[in-house]
Amino acid sequence: MEVLFSKGSGITAYPIKVMFCETPVDLVFPAQAMFVAPKRNFKRAHDRNKLKRRMREAYRLNKNTFYYNLKLNDKKNLLAFIYIGKKEESYDLIQKSILKLILGVLNHKIK
Repeated sequence: MEVLFSKGSGITAYPIKVMFCETPVDLVFPAQAMFVAPKRNFKRAHDRNKLKRRMREAYRLNKNTFYYNLKLNDKKNLLAFIYIGKKEESYDLIQKSILKLILGVLNHKIK
């Protein structure tokens, strides 16, 4: 994961930022994702866990097309979804931003 933050690219769609990079490591799936909610902004663990659950669910619902396009290009990616908002946002807003970020990663990779 150190490579992801040192050499990876980033895209932001409020309230989430995604860091991504291509990896030569042979992964079982086309992408490996992690979800982060900072302790600095959300002191209580249940608040951080709720945000991470919402991000994971939004990613799970939208990853099929993402995986399909990555398989066509035969690429493996590392992703880190980081919650950058200062307050807890609704699931709908989180889902819209995850979808924008997934499309942004695909557009960035195709170029």
